[in-house]
Amino acid sequence: MKKLISVLLVVAMLFAFAGCGNSEKSSDDFKVGFIFLHDENSTYDLNFINAAKEAAKKLGLSDDQVIMKYNVPEQGSDCYDAAADLADRGCDIIFADSFGHEDNMIAAAKEFKDVQFCHATGTKAHTENLDNYHNAFASIYEGRYLAGVAAGLKLNEMIAAGKFDANDAKMGYVGAYTYAEVISGYTSFYLGAKSICPTVTMDVQFTGSWYDEALEKEAAELLIQKGAKLVSQHADSMGAPTACETAKIPNVSYNGSTVSACPNTFIVSSRIDWAPYFEYIVNCVKDGKAIDKDWCKGIMDGSVKLTDVNETAAAKDTQKTIDETKAKLADGSVKVFDTSTFTVTVTDKMNVNAKVDADGHLTSYMADVDTDEAYAPDTEVVKDGYFHESEYRSAPYFDLRIDGITTLNEKF
Repeated sequence: MKKLISVLLVVAMLFAFAGCGNSEKSSDDFKVGFIFLHDENSTYDLNFINAAKEAAKKLGLSDDQVIMKYNVPEQGSDCYDAAADLADRGCDIIFADSFGHEDNMIAAAKEFKDVQFCHATGTKAHTENLDNYHNAFASIYEGRYLAGVAAGLKLNEMIAAGKFDANDAKMGYVGAYTYAEVISGYTSFYLGAKSICPTVTMDVQFTGSWYDEALEKEAAELLIQKGAKLVSQHADSMGAPTACETAKIPNVSYNGSTVSACPNTFIVSSRIDWAPYFEYIVNCVKDGKAIDKDWCKGIMDGSVKLTDVNETAAAKDTQKTIDETKAKLADGSVKVFDTSTFTVTVTDKMNVNAKVDADGHLTSYMADVDTDEAYAPDTEVVKDGYFHESEYRSAPYFDLRIDGITTLNEKF
């Protein structure tokens, strides 16, 4: 009997120490690794890098507890190799910041089951169903929309000043790839502008690269030549902003202020603040709690932010109007993808899964939420009068072509 009791006590102690897989992690033993597509020269990666440093400081992590790997390409096995090295060096969490890193991160998660792998902009966590693989994004479309409001105000100011007619209110947009993330971004930006300047149209030029200063500058210059009165971008270098400064064309940037280099043309910029997510995943691991499969927060949560408005370039009352619109987003009286605010031409090859009413307003759309090789539509995302972006997974899936926006090329 005594022997049986001893055995039971040992078993109980083992379960207590194991914590059923959710044991807390001590601060001194904790390490987190970061995989970045580029380095500080990329505004996209710099935004992640700054957030990682901010979160580490707030959480009291030492330099030895935070390991960063830079310039890890999406192609090939470099990301897997980087993830494996970070796991071997004792990292409890490994985070990668670019869409193309996903498959390598999943492969690493399957091998290193005791490590939590977190990936920005990815689409597969909710279908892979791995306990240690997670996707994260933010509702940046809210920030893009507000930045678009600033753009619309600037267009109206220039129209009132007689610089061009209302029917010539054309914007340009430099995009990286013809992906849903980029399409969602430029569409929300356009809709924000259109809510202020109803006659606005927009041309989009893709570069086929997340970071190529020469191509981004050339794209901006092309858009200006084609009549763009204002330019924005989903691209990571200073190419487009500097082209605008040279041409004296107003610019709405992305991922951070460019006012120091472009003081006369920079208006405002939207960005995702990744510090809240980094703090969240670290605290989850330390406290032995599960990390959400798909994490997405917005402007009211502090995960989407706008820079200060540059009063030198912006229209009068821009900050006031942004604040008023932000409040309407918060109370739900404004929806970024309100289907009454745009029309869709269903004959466009990108809109084959769309249904519209007699006026061209979207009534139904089956989106590719559960990503597969065929990109098959699987989820109805239109209800209550708006497109429900980033609600069924964190990464954007708005890939419709709406009227008023012309894509000059394609880069998949």
